Amino acid sequence: MRSVVRGVGSYLPARTVTNDELAKTVETSDEWIQQRVGIKQRHIAAEGEFTSDLAAAAARSALADAGLSIEDIDLIVVATTTPDYTFPSAATLVQMKLGMHHGFAFDIQAVCSGFVYAVTTADSYIKNGLARRVLVIGAETFSRLLDWSDRTTCVLFGDGAGAIVMERMDIGDDEPDRGVLSSALRSDGRHWDKLYVDGGPSTTGTTGHVHMQGPEVFRHAVGKITDVVYQSLELADYGVDDLDWFVPHQANKRIIEGAGAKLGLPPEKVVMTVDMHANTSAASVPLALSVAVRDGRIKQGDLVMLEAMGGGFTWGASLIRW
Repeated sequence: MRSVVRGVGSYLPARTVTNDELAKTVETSDEWIQQRVGIKQRHIAAEGEFTSDLAAAAARSALADAGLSIEDIDLIVVATTTPDYTFPSAATLVQMKLGMHHGFAFDIQAVCSGFVYAVTTADSYIKNGLARRVLVIGAETFSRLLDWSDRTTCVLFGDGAGAIVMERMDIGDDEPDRGVLSSALRSDGRHWDKLYVDGGPSTTGTTGHVHMQGPEVFRHAVGKITDVVYQSLELADYGVDDLDWFVPHQANKRIIEGAGAKLGLPPEKVVMTVDMHANTSAASVPLALSVAVRDGRIKQGDLVMLEAMGGGFTWGASLIRW
């Protein structure tokens, strides 16, 4: 039994904000931003456009790609750090907006690693027989956590959503393997204050803003990323040379390049969209995945590694035979 990817979808808000636009309100420049993180622009959700709206739009796109309707879905898992409300979950709001009145839905909060955590969770539910088809969504309106006067954080993030439909497939011994082959998840709460939001219901009663110790995050990132990639490969009895595509969290061009180099992957096997989307947290991996599937790079039979690291710290990887 495998959890295969049946469809992929995405949604980006209409408004784009370039580096030059940001330079009008905060002390920065297009050259400074591109040189340090590789970002050219980011999408920003409109007033009255919420995380559940982005998630529902990406879900519709994924369902259309899969040739399925919402009636075919048993479970919705939404990875997000920016739900519409403290409760109910964004997933139940997406369920309502898609017209789904059966099954179940819940959120996962692992910040930028959320989508990889959600894929692993959906895989477990499918393999345990609790769901046959699952909508897995990463969606964020991360711009609403930003202090727009803080140039160390406001230039890094954007809004968006990506989604996949995962489906149970029973594969015979004589058939090519497909689907999620292995996953590795990690967290270490000792590093919570290196990347966090200074607010919440139990502390300040407010939403708060993002704070980050950039050099510390960078220092930890490459090693943690490669650790879970190697473990996922080992669990499935593959090596780095077997990979067709590496789809990492789109946080920083230098981190992505550093991880690719440490793994010994040629740049042409690394999917990079951070220049156009910025860091969309839990949405970044499915957005990059959607781009690479839609432009024809990722094809059936390809071996694809998903990877992410986020606040907590959390980090993880999933190996998928497309």
